[in-house]
Amino acid sequence: MWGIIPAAGAGSRIQPLAFSKELLPVGSRLDGTTERPRAVSEYLVERMLISGVKKLCFVISHGKSDILEYYGGRIGEADISYVVQPRPAGLCDAIFRALPLIPPNESVAIGLPDTIWFPHDGLCALAEDALSFLLFPVKRPEFFDAVVLDEAGRVVEIQVKKTHPASSWVWGAFKMPGRILNDLFQLWCSRDRRDEYMGTLINAYLAAGGEAKGIRAGESYVDVGTLDGYREAVKLLSARPPAGLRRSKGQRRALQSKPISPGRCRPAAAGSKAWNSQLKSTPK
Repeated sequence: MWGIIPAAGAGSRIQPLAFSKELLPVGSRLDGTTERPRAVSEYLVERMLISGVKKLCFVISHGKSDILEYYGGRIGEADISYVVQPRPAGLCDAIFRALPLIPPNESVAIGLPDTIWFPHDGLCALAEDALSFLLFPVKRPEFFDAVVLDEAGRVVEIQVKKTHPASSWVWGAFKMPGRILNDLFQLWCSRDRRDEYMGTLINAYLAAGGEAKGIRAGESYVDVGTLDGYREAVKLLSARPPAGLRRSKGQRRALQSKPISPGRCRPAAAGSKAWNSQLKSTPK
């Protein structure tokens, strides 16, 4: 399975920074017994690896080579590729830059690298043979893409930053087969590539007879692209142990009692020796 990480944005909402916003330190991870800062994009990478992603593609702009220097060509069990978006042209354009790498019969997961969400294994709740969105409840859905579902869990509409949305559930990541990603690209081209946001393109896809599922498996979601979001992320993470921290027997029993996710999902890689050694071996 592929994972696409659109990371070409300038991050104007949280500037000035001396580095790409995707490398903003938020929270920490344990390297052995030493606690170290953690780049915000590591949270999405970790969640993708948990879901079974073996190939990652970062979509970057020409001025964001520090992301390549940070991650290098491999992390955990996943190989990493990089594609350049030559100019700012929205999320749809960034995602479709990776399309030539994605076979039609292979699944692809897509998420935003300046967000932090729980549970870690949320992507495991999404089917790999259909277009499905991982949904999260938020207090201010008007700042996001609110997803309206019918009684069967099918997506009826995505309301993009609407003032009074009909749903408080927003998408935080999504998954689909490569063939559907290609269908979306063809639709986008037929619409003169005018869709900047995925929400408006998905609405056109639904209107043309396409289907999508919304899975309300998310627990918490924070956009770290603003200063307020950064503070909220720090608050959220302060209540959780750093990645790699050994849990008590009671905590392990609580985790084991949770519903079983699809079998292809694996334990978290972040905080492991392989993860930490990979981050230490790449130039910073």
